[in-house]
Amino acid sequence: MSAGQISVPIVFRGPNGAAAGVGAQHSQCYAAWFAACPGLKVLTPYSSEDARGLLKAAIRDPDPVVFLENELLYGESFPVSAEVLDSSFCLPIGKAKIEREGKDVTITAYSKMVGYALKAADILAKEGISAEVINLRSIRPLDRSTINASVRKTNRLVTVEESFPQHGVGAEICTSVVEESFGYLDAPVERIAGADVPMPYAANLERMAVPQVEDIVRAAKRTCHRSVPLAATA
Repeated sequence: MSAGQISVPIVFRGPNGAAAGVGAQHSQCYAAWFAACPGLKVLTPYSSEDARGLLKAAIRDPDPVVFLENELLYGESFPVSAEVLDSSFCLPIGKAKIEREGKDVTITAYSKMVGYALKAADILAKEGISAEVINLRSIRPLDRSTINASVRKTNRLVTVEESFPQHGVGAEICTSVVEESFGYLDAPVERIAGADVPMPYAANLERMAVPQVEDIVRAAKRTCHRSVPLAATA
């Protein structure tokens, strides 16, 4: 509104996404809500490297940044290099990271779902499918160039997120690929997201409401024509 004359260097940091057994009051992913606001930057770290590098970038940024952490990742450990521990280490906002290179299918994910995507890639590799896993890191700005470059190489796309499917991050990625790389697609895009319901409290229903590793595996296999399409089993 000030045409760049006034900066608002503030970081809103907090947990986001499904927790465990706390129902709809505490287990929703609102990354897409924040990312819909022009002017906001939205970061979603997965690893210790992401958390350190992106938080420093957020604090140094002159604009408002929403920093969304999955609280279930607080208890996980990640390898950390000497470079990451260096006091000067910082990551650029708006740049995704290719966590695993592949040639058959691209899988995009953010926050906790990156770990699920990597586990799915391990399973797919045993079946001869080479999956490229992209850790988005930043939801807004979104690294469209990295995503589209990967899809133009693999010719297939699976998007993964904990959030609701409607108006989600995956929907935005699908649109970007259709607009910029449609001619490179060899199969329909697969979108894996949380169920379109408030988060259930019961553990068995909660598991059904959030994406699982096997969901990603099945979707990737469908894009590679290794399984029966959903329409054929409906």
